[in-house]
Amino acid sequence: MAEEHNMRRVTAIKNGTVIDHIPSGQALKVLELLNLTSDTSVPVSLVMNVPSKKMGSKDIIKVEDRELTQAELDRLALVAPESSIAIIRAYSVAEKLTVNLGEEVRNVVRCTFSNCITQNLREPLPHRLRVTKTDPLTLRCHYCVRPQNLDELIHNLL
Repeated sequence: MAEEHNMRRVTAIKNGTVIDHIPSGQALKVLELLNLTSDTSVPVSLVMNVPSKKMGSKDIIKVEDRELTQAELDRLALVAPESSIAIIRAYSVAEKLTVNLGEEVRNVVRCTFSNCITQNLREPLPHRLRVTKTDPLTLRCHYCVRPQNLDELIHNLL
């Protein structure tokens, strides 16, 4: 039984990125945020609702032959701010990256309110959303002060 518990659910990757400690059930949103949907040409492994000592249960994503950019890490903070990122090179962890939510999400997504000043092309303002609460994540536009729906924000990526 102990041997079965220690088995890997997904095989190791030679090069790429492992996103671990994604809140359980959020992996599909992460895939959408990172634009890793059906159009991607790189292999993607997804494991959902696996046991975790730290979180109870978690999701894991492995993306072969692709390393996340800082802009992608900023997007990831919207859904999985406590996730851990490992850059894999030659089957070994070459780098560990952290996701940083901070007090403001700047130029990652645009406000979901269609009448917000940030939607006006003649007023090129930076897109700024203030983090008003972290658990659950609550964001408000810096300009129009409207609360943001996280599901809608995924479709407003910059």
